[in-house]
Parts: sequence; structure tokens; C-alpha cells
Amino acid sequence: MSIRPHRAVVAATALTALLLAGCSGSAERPSSPAAPSAPSTPQASDPAARATALAVTLADEDLVGQVLMPYAYGNAATEVSAGSAAGNQGLAGVDTPAEMIAKYRLGGLILVGFSADDPTQGNQETTNVDSADQVRKLTTGLRDAAAGLPTGAAPFLIGTDQEYGVVTRITDRVTALPSALAAGAAGDPALTEAAWRAAGSELAALGINLDFAPVADVLATRSTVIGSRSFGADQERVSPQVGAAVRGLQSAGVAATLKHFPGHGHSADDSHKELPVLTQPRAKLEAEAWPPFKAGIDAGTMAVMSAHLDARSVDPGTPATFSHKLLTDVLRGQLGFQGVVITDGMNMAPAKRWSPGEAAVRALNAGNDLILMTPNVGQAYDGLLAALRDGSLPRARLLDAVTRVLTMKFRLAGTAAPDMSTLDDPAHRAAADALAAAAVTVLRGSCGTTPVTGPVTVTSSDGRDHTRALLTDALKAAGVRVVPEGGTVVHLVGYGDGTGDLRADAAVTVAMDTPYVLAKATSPTLLATYSSSRAAMNGLAAVLAGKARPGGRSPVKVTGLPATTCDS
Repeated sequence: MSIRPHRAVVAATALTALLLAGCSGSAERPSSPAAPSAPSTPQASDPAARATALAVTLADEDLVGQVLMPYAYGNAATEVSAGSAAGNQGLAGVDTPAEMIAKYRLGGLILVGFSADDPTQGNQETTNVDSADQVRKLTTGLRDAAAGLPTGAAPFLIGTDQEYGVVTRITDRVTALPSALAAGAAGDPALTEAAWRAAGSELAALGINLDFAPVADVLATRSTVIGSRSFGADQERVSPQVGAAVRGLQSAGVAATLKHFPGHGHSADDSHKELPVLTQPRAKLEAEAWPPFKAGIDAGTMAVMSAHLDARSVDPGTPATFSHKLLTDVLRGQLGFQGVVITDGMNMAPAKRWSPGEAAVRALNAGNDLILMTPNVGQAYDGLLAALRDGSLPRARLLDAVTRVLTMKFRLAGTAAPDMSTLDDPAHRAAADALAAAAVTVLRGSCGTTPVTGPVTVTSSDGRDHTRALLTDALKAAGVRVVPEGGTVVHLVGYGDGTGDLRADAAVTVAMDTPYVLAKATSPTLLATYSSSRAAMNGLAAVLAGKARPGGRSPVKVTGLPATTCDS
């Protein structure tokens, strides 16, 4: 492929701007130019310089491919079932994920999947996840497929939504952290950072270098799509948690992604199904929704995800994903973010008001750098290429986006993937246990005495046999006798449960997701773990057995119940 003659000029201009602004998330700028050095030195050591040097060599087709990060069907790179091949044909006109990477010169791929309680399952049209070993084999195959591309010197991006709690794509053999809301209840950023460092190490071992987490949304509404994915309702408590999660993930060589800008928790509607409207004045968004994003940016996050939200006080009628005012003026200008902006799934309803090609062009022009989960890869690719050549997508904007993406890739290049033996490491489990134990909260009842006496019967709403078993085992290990029926009832309620799932005869009711349902519970003791993981059940068992004091503080207000803590 021939190289356009004016690319070098554009790339040189982009390099100057990027080196002055930086791509690390820092808003600081050097006071004077760096001392001259040999051309090979910055290219060898500086990710931004390496990225710009590579970008200037790329053909139009390579530039377009680098800003696409679709999903694919199948659990292997080169061999898929007939059904997965048919899915890939409809999505991209190829049979396998490896062929998709080669044909469209992709910058990355997202691994998808969902569980029964996942509020995001509406746009998860397939799954790439069966087991830990399968994921590692898949990611190795995807990287092999990308190695021969002109961008092969930069690591291929493989991302997933590993938030922990209700949105957890990979569960086999990985350490299950408690939810973000649990971390918010614990209120200790050091515990959060340690837990997310463990999580990052395990993702890196699986071959994943980009996590679409943490959620930086403040839970200002009773949003069920955000819910326990948020660290809480108080931006002053949420902000340090977001920064801690970013530092933990990225210290393990996995890029963090703040989401969903400008703040999905400020609407109770679900952007998978409709375009939520943020009715708050801009001053309120600045004061309440944006501080956690700024905290994550200050912590050095490599990426931010734009949301399909209509912020009426900033750019009325325009989803943030397509808003130059929000992504360029606010996110980059006001908040100082200089890293990679990634769209939320473009196969979600608000993004499908335009064709895949037009939507991709609009998203790039607004300030996004990566197009995530387009509903048709070929149409998005062709639309971007046509817009580049007719000028409706300025070459400088595309080159800027590609340079940012490549810079992030080169920043990730220096960290070797840990061995698979790091999965579910005892030290990682200890970090998760410490965070989960600190999260257990009393919303009604005594802090200083054992809430259960005599034999215990663990109950729950239907379909939670696994969680009941986890708590039963943990109680037995703590020395509590557990009987199938007739004992002191400890009742568990989780994601999606309502007042109809409560039990009037329960001595203890435990909320394992958002604790709002406890407002209607009549039990003399009300506890919250905000999560149903093994670590959460271990922490709960220690409290029920009288071996630990519940020191958490509810990160959200529950009607009629005080947001107190046993340590206050």
C-alpha cells in the first residue's frame, strides 16, 4: 500500500502536540523542551514517540483498523463451531476471530459473556469464555493473528468487562473480588488497591491487557443497571476508591477504563435499551458526577469510556458518545484527560440510530479513539475509510486517535504476563477476603454481640443454591452449627430481589447487592455484604459467628435505616 505524501507533516505535528500534552493521563506540561537526543533513543524508550513513528508508516486501511475493537463469535482464534462461523460471517464476513483481525487490521478485540444476574447482558450476543485455560489459549491465538500486521510491534489489545460483582466475564479459577459497592462500604482505598492489583495480575496471566473497569459512576439514583457496580452515592467517598482501583490494575500491567462518562449513575434508565437523560444542571454534574473521573485521571488511568447519555445541560439531544462538547471540551479540556477514549458498546440501542459506518465516524469526530462492539465490522471499517478519503473524518483526527491507541499499547508492552499459576493465588484470596470482611455493614441490630445463637438455617430466594452453600461452609468453618431447617434463620437476598423475596421469620436478613430492599425487612438484624462472592460469605460468617465486628458503612442511603458504622 502506498503512503500518503502529506502524512509525515501531519504525524510530526501530532507528535509535537502529544509530547507536549502527554498520553499518560497527566495534565502537567513541561516548562521547556527536552534536550536533543538521537532519533532512535525516544523511539526505543518513549511510548508516545514510538507510537508516532509507527503511525506515520501506516496505510489508510491500517489507521482505520486500529480504532476498531469489535467482539467476535467463538472460543478459539482459528477454529470455531458452525454457529460461531455463521455469527462471524454476519458480523464481519469471515469465519474466525483470527480472520477478522487480519482482514480489518484490528486494534483489539473484546471478550464477552454474561451471567444470570448481569444487567449488561442485553448487548452480549455471544460468549468467548468457557474456562481459564481456554481464555489463555484464545488470547494467545488472537495475538498470534495480529503479530503479522504492520502494527505488530505494538501489543494487540484484548479487553473485557471484569468489574467483579454482577458484571464479571471470567469466573473460572480467578479470585472473586467483592463488588465495587462493597469496597465503598469498606472505605479503605489501600484494601481496594491491593485487591485490584491481585485482579490485574490474574487478568494479565489470562492474556488480557485492558479492563473496562472501574465504574466511576456515582450512584445518585436507584439505577439497577449501575447498582452495586458503583462505589457509592457520595462522590467524596467514591473518588478515592476509583483512584485506588486504577492504581491497582495498572500496577499489574492492565489498562484501566473509567466508565461511564459523564456519569451513568445520575440516571436510573438503562442505556442498553434507551437513551437516558441527565436532567441535572451542569454545576451539579461538575460537583457530583465528575470528581471520581478526575480522581481516576489523576491516578493515571489509560482509558475512559464514553456513555450513551444525553446530558441536557451540556449538549442537549446528543448522546455523550457523539458529543464533541463532552468528550473534547469537557473530558479533555476541563478534566485534562489525554489518554484513550473508548465508546460504550456501539451495538446498544442509542448508538444504532445511525448506520455502523456513520456512527463510527461521528464517534471519532466527537473525540473517541476506539470504537467498541460495532454491530457490523465491515460497514464500520468501510464507513471510516470512505470518510477519511472524502474528508468528513479529518486525517489529523484519525491519526491523533491511532497515536493515542498505539501509545497505550506501547505503555503496556513492558510488562510480561504472569504464569497461570498466579490465578486464585492465596495472597490474592487474602486481599479479596480483607476487602470483603471490611465491607460487612450493620443497618439494624447490635454491633458487639453475636447475632445468631444455636443452630442456623440458611435460606435465600430461589436460584441461589451456590451462595447458600458458600455461607453454609463458611459458618461451619467458623464453628457454627448449620441445620437444613428449624434453626435461627439467616436469609440472603441478592440482585433483582424485592420485597416478595423477604422472609418474615428471618432473624437476620442479608443484602448481597444494593441494600435498598432492607427498608422493608422486619428482621431484628439487618446486614449488608453488597456481594455474594466466597470472600463476602466468609466475612459474613465471621460476623455471624461473633469472630469479627462489622465495620462497614452503607455507601447508599436506605429509607428508614441509619448509615452508621460499628466503628464510629
